[in-house]
Amino acid sequence: MSFQGKHIIITGASEGIGAELARQLAAEKPRLTLAARRLDKLDAVAAECRARGAEVLTVRCDVGMEADCRALIAQSTERFGAIDALVNNAGISMQARFDAIPDTRIYDDLMRINFMGAVWCTHAALPALKQTRGLLVGVSSLAGLVGVPERSTYCATKHAMAGFFDALRIELAPEGVDVLMVYPGVVATQIRQHGWNERGGALGYSGLDEAGAMSVEECAAQIATAMRGRKRELVMTAKGKLGRFMKLIAPGLVDNMARAALNKERPGQH
Repeated sequence: MSFQGKHIIITGASEGIGAELARQLAAEKPRLTLAARRLDKLDAVAAECRARGAEVLTVRCDVGMEADCRALIAQSTERFGAIDALVNNAGISMQARFDAIPDTRIYDDLMRINFMGAVWCTHAALPALKQTRGLLVGVSSLAGLVGVPERSTYCATKHAMAGFFDALRIELAPEGVDVLMVYPGVVATQIRQHGWNERGGALGYSGLDEAGAMSVEECAAQIATAMRGRKRELVMTAKGKLGRFMKLIAPGLVDNMARAALNKERPGQH
């Protein structure tokens, strides 16, 4: 799949994986619709993409709001017409023990952003994607494949995303729409620091061990390569691939691996 002249929509494109993916794809001169809540950051990414040869539309979009998701697709098709790929990348992290969460409505809040946002964008974009026999991309997490302690909320949203897109892949195969699910491990972004604590405030630190974190450039490059090949799945890191299969034969060992991934150095701890 060549990206030249193709219309690609990326949510959560103002920083991190989404922004870097946009920058890397821009070199092939696609038409990009970049969406995020922060227009100032989004405009900065758009400027870099234009400098690399891409046509770019920026749209302020909170994927936790259905109306925003549908408006995003409407504005992007009005500007660029057909949709060749939709990258559902927007999301937020969360770190909290389940028994420390005072109000379980926070599950609803996180589910709207991490799961329903992808559902709403996909539902709105699907007619256009069918016309082009396009590509759907869901950026999940290794937490969408295995449970991680203190991340029950985040794991729940990412497991839901995996199930949704796996089922959708089978439904859409006869119509030529491919589905790629991406499962990054720990990537060197600020998503965990910006993620929520048990009350929905900013966590302020990474709850996971950042040693050996993958660079955002490498992560985006792997996603771009998988998109070009219209792969069905991309599981990043050797540990991620090993853990997925070890879960079938030695689930207790995988539990221990997940527990070991937690950051042992927390603010206020010595």
